[in-house]
Amino acid sequence: MARDVSGAATTKVLPQTWRTGVIGELWAEFFGCFILISFGDGVVAMLWALIGSGRSAVPALDSAGDWMLITWGWGLAVCFAVYVSGGISGAHLNPAVTLAIAVRKQLPWNKVPKYWVAQVFGCFMGAALVFLVYNNAINHYDQAQHIIKGTANSVSTYSTFATFPAPYFHSVLGPLVDQIIGTFFLVLFVCAVTDEFNSPVSAGMAPFIVGMIVLAVGISFGANAGYAINPARDFGPRIFAWIAGWGKIAFPGNYGNINDYFWIPIIGPLIGGAIAAVTYDVGILSVLKARKAAEPGVEGFGETVEEDRPPAS
Repeated sequence: MARDVSGAATTKVLPQTWRTGVIGELWAEFFGCFILISFGDGVVAMLWALIGSGRSAVPALDSAGDWMLITWGWGLAVCFAVYVSGGISGAHLNPAVTLAIAVRKQLPWNKVPKYWVAQVFGCFMGAALVFLVYNNAINHYDQAQHIIKGTANSVSTYSTFATFPAPYFHSVLGPLVDQIIGTFFLVLFVCAVTDEFNSPVSAGMAPFIVGMIVLAVGISFGANAGYAINPARDFGPRIFAWIAGWGKIAFPGNYGNINDYFWIPIIGPLIGGAIAAVTYDVGILSVLKARKAAEPGVEGFGETVEEDRPPAS
């Protein structure tokens, strides 16, 4: 203990550098992704728990209501993850969003890989938490349905953690396009609702609206490939599922109709996010700035134009 000039005891202050620097941002991305997956994967695990606990008499995935439960769960997961971490890092929580922000020159490029690592690790740990809580429910469902983990019929319980392509796809093109388009709309809408030149929502409502964007993408573009729309959201839990016993179903992602699938939910979202960033800046933001600059009485640089007045006598 140290003493100040008055003789009163003072507590030694611990270094604050990590909180105010990039490490604090990485912590926020890690913890936000941890929350995202804890509640996102958690809502899928609830399907097996509802059946095993006797709280649902309808078999899992036999009702469209199950899909609504999943999409709403993911929307709320994003919402609250952004509320927790948004004030520190902006709550990207998604490598595709981080890439888009860098493309828009709103984030230094040297931070991009650091954010990506923090996001993937946070998603991995979120999957581990869901497994800890729901492992008994998953195992009970597997036993009741005669599912052997790691075999082709274990895709259903594997999907608690990561995504897979619908069986009507027989090449990577369909799922790749699906991921590009889904992420394109996600990033485009996020750009719009956070842009001060457009019609931004108030700071307190932004996390809720971003959650609703994810809900909208899930409802409209979710069934083809599980709407990963986030490389970290898929890859981190996918690696955990591989470690937890789902084997090649998880990584590299062999599903019979398409094999070595793991890269699709990584590359597709990155492409879609980058395209959305350029599209918004060129097609929307540039128009907004041009129209604002053209308003009567306002110069292009935002200075008010003074009216001509007669010289003072």
